Amino acid sequence: MNVFGVDIGGSGIKGAPVDLERGALAEERHKVLTPQPATPDGVAGCVAEVVAHFGWTGPVGVTFPGVVTGSTIRTAANVDKSWIGVDAGSLIGDRLGGLPVTVLNDADAAGVAEMTFGAGRGRKGTVILLTLGTGIGSALFTDGRLVPNTELGHLELKGHDAETRASTKAKEDEDLTWEHWATRRLRKYLAHVEMLFSPELFIIGGGVSRKADKFLPLIEGIRAEIVPAELQNNAGIVGAAMATRTA
Repeated sequence: MNVFGVDIGGSGIKGAPVDLERGALAEERHKVLTPQPATPDGVAGCVAEVVAHFGWTGPVGVTFPGVVTGSTIRTAANVDKSWIGVDAGSLIGDRLGGLPVTVLNDADAAGVAEMTFGAGRGRKGTVILLTLGTGIGSALFTDGRLVPNTELGHLELKGHDAETRASTKAKEDEDLTWEHWATRRLRKYLAHVEMLFSPELFIIGGGVSRKADKFLPLIEGIRAEIVPAELQNNAGIVGAAMATRTA
């Protein structure tokens, strides 16, 4: 069965129908740039554009880069602050002509997809997925059960919000080499998260997971196993679609 998933990010909004039996995109995804500023109306319009590209008329799952309770947005670190307090499910549903919409945290969606179909499949104990992109998203699992809305990218690291130091955007903005970013930024962040949660497994997601060979071998001194996300940057779309079946 196919269900539509949309992944809202700080720089791009992408979506596609998802085959829930395989945990894979049923068609090539369509992506548009996130509007700047990323206001509720602007982003909702982009979501509608992505959905309309496929002529989709069924349920839609949507991820959001922040804390989501029910379908209400509670934080908005990498999009416009006017999102806070908005019922995103109702807003986006209205823009989609009344289609049923399920909204959840973006990293939680990616984590659920990876735990079901990807690198976390069958893993017990504590597993943490980290999505590295405009910011850092996180999904924390204990014996396969999600602890939602952890937002570990906002842990303080050396006096800074961690994602401003260790995200992919930080690497690009500061023109850091892979070695510098991996050994001096990402390793220190992973060590901090490991100290707090003692996971058995880190799954590294986001677009940078496609280049895992460039930085994961450089990271030393972490006890947990570290692996790239198998669904790579499609995990959020898959997890968004999955959420429509459990809402």
